[in-house]
Amino acid sequence: MTTAKMHADELDIDEPLVRRLIASQFPQWAALPVSAVASAGTDNAMYRLGEDMAVRLPRVPGSARQVDKEQRWLPRLGPHLPMAVPVPLGLGVPGAEFGLPWSVYGWLDGANLYDEPLTELAGAAVELGGFVAALRKVDATGGPASYRGGPVATRDADVREAIRALGADGTVDADLATGAWESVLRLPQWQGDPVWVHSDLLPGNILADRGRLSAVIDFGALGVGDPAVDVMAAWTLFTAETRGLFREAAEVDDDTWARGRGWALAFGLTADHYYRIVNPVNPVLAGIGRRAVKEALHDIQGLPTA
Repeated sequence: MTTAKMHADELDIDEPLVRRLIASQFPQWAALPVSAVASAGTDNAMYRLGEDMAVRLPRVPGSARQVDKEQRWLPRLGPHLPMAVPVPLGLGVPGAEFGLPWSVYGWLDGANLYDEPLTELAGAAVELGGFVAALRKVDATGGPASYRGGPVATRDADVREAIRALGADGTVDADLATGAWESVLRLPQWQGDPVWVHSDLLPGNILADRGRLSAVIDFGALGVGDPAVDVMAAWTLFTAETRGLFREAAEVDDDTWARGRGWALAFGLTADHYYRIVNPVNPVLAGIGRRAVKEALHDIQGLPTA
């Protein structure tokens, strides 16, 4: 995991700051130990508070809007979902030492899938697919728009820039990647009502405990839109042999499945480009991006994943 700053406007956050914030705003927890939680996340810093809580602080001002959204919607969504999600226990307010809102959550046991990759993919594919289907079925009235809930075509300029750079360094075949991407742009778009989507079902946002999926975390990108973005997990997490299990459990049609594959290609190309070439401070996300590209191209063009 990286501890380097990933953004030009990233705030200074450390354990002493978190201790002072807790002592000031939640004195009932002031005696509890605070320890940093290693994470490849780009938007928030995580600290464990005692044995049973976690403190989550935005790394950059642009991430502050996630706090109120999670505080409002997670208690409403959680009872409808088949896996555990974070439960807000406290809302920190901006102050002189830290000018953004922040949260205290209940601690969720388990290791994220960056640190402990799944070994039994079939069961996990069914469980995560079921989570995606359940989230989509919760009443979305009043839900905020997800920044990944619109057409994947909105990423066109960034994807083409990534293809040029990755083609130049030999990471991808630029002609094949361009052809695959253009096939994505021709797909029929979502015509249904907006539905709830997590929008960021990457390995670092999913926990497993004793080999079984146990929780989904980091709902900062939560919103309503096209359900295809959550199908992206089929190519960031699973294999050609287990994707079908995920799809069946997620209950998606052919067009949604194809758009999800397009999201995986777009995410993979741009993540590898940005986090390995443009701003090389997050090799974990760059690696997940490369895997997503290989898996998506395997399905779109019949290319080998090895």
